[in-house]
Amino acid sequence: MRAAARRLRKTLGRRGIALALLGSAKVCFGLGYALQPDPRPVGLGLLTRFADIRCWSSVWIICGIVTFACAWLRVGRDGLGFMAALVPPFVWGSAFLWGAVTGEYPRGLAIAAWYGIGHVGLILLLATMPEYSVPRPARKARR
Repeated sequence: MRAAARRLRKTLGRRGIALALLGSAKVCFGLGYALQPDPRPVGLGLLTRFADIRCWSSVWIICGIVTFACAWLRVGRDGLGFMAALVPPFVWGSAFLWGAVTGEYPRGLAIAAWYGIGHVGLILLLATMPEYSVPRPARKARR
């Protein structure tokens, strides 16, 4: 089992592991709304004006599948995965921010900040992470 885990880690690398985790989480989040939709989700009025919550859950699922699939690509070709990972939290965070600004959902400001910092910020950080980082050579002490 350890050999398989090492092989998988070597195949995916650091960026691939991040994409696989992000993609899996997005699919699970989308399935949660697709299988048990709330008839009137609080704070998402901007989105539900245009489409049902199941439609918006499919955005999470599709972007999660794209993100997960890009985990298997080489570094430099995985950018689409990070872009796909950004779409759902950016859209939902914007909807919560709109709900806070219009007064529909006052708590939306905190949730929008959470999406912005916790999701979008983290994804942007992971997208800039190099696959392999080499530590600086140690300085020789002067005598």
